[in-house]
Amino acid sequence: MTLKNFKITVEYDGSGFHGWQRQKCDRTIQSEIEKAIANIVGERVAVIGSGRTDAGVHALGQVANFRCDTRLNEAVFQKALNSLLPEAIVVRMCQQVDPGFHARYDARSKTYRYRIVNHPLPVAIGRQYAWHIRRPLNMNAMRAAAEVLLGRHDFKAFEGAGSPRSHTIRHVFRAQLRKENKAHYLAFEIEANGFLRFMVRNLVGTLVLVGCGKVSMKGFATILHSRDRRQAGATAPPQGLFLVKVSYDEYDRSR
Repeated sequence: MTLKNFKITVEYDGSGFHGWQRQKCDRTIQSEIEKAIANIVGERVAVIGSGRTDAGVHALGQVANFRCDTRLNEAVFQKALNSLLPEAIVVRMCQQVDPGFHARYDARSKTYRYRIVNHPLPVAIGRQYAWHIRRPLNMNAMRAAAEVLLGRHDFKAFEGAGSPRSHTIRHVFRAQLRKENKAHYLAFEIEANGFLRFMVRNLVGTLVLVGCGKVSMKGFATILHSRDRRQAGATAPPQGLFLVKVSYDEYDRSR
């Protein structure tokens, strides 16, 4: 038996799911993909994700891999998967890769985007993909605070409880706040070599305090270096968060 190792890039709307990670009773992205693969190959196959996303969080470019014995090529396998998966989950790319590729351990960086609609009135369409904040936000102050995140820091102050990690130090390569094409929409995008549980949502919750004038840029830096979660802002809601991209090196090339 010769196992093929498939790398898949997955887009999903996390609104109706209890996150990525397989759970006993709840509906998750990983379990839906594993169920579809089992229907194709006739046996249970474990899908390895680049990392977890929490309940209600979305993805434009989650990456996973799985190994199975099949004669199907990557194009046919992708088509078969998409025919079996719920409409909220789409396999955007399927590649046969080197047998040693591991979606989690070989990842070099991840990029997340958090969307905010900043307007006195809420939105009806798209409300499940952004956090509504009525109070005007000072984007310049938020941008200045975001620059403090660049480089290697201990992010314990922005760590959620139960984070599976050996340490809390992460290297942030990019942290930017911009206006989106739609009026009143803001997007915070951050790329790092890894993230702690709820780290992005806790960062956004604290940046919003900066935008509201409740925390200064200096105060934001103090929170970062304090390693004290109690000093940071509340956790931003999940619906505004998207896993945009997972970056690799040599494994980005198909076999």
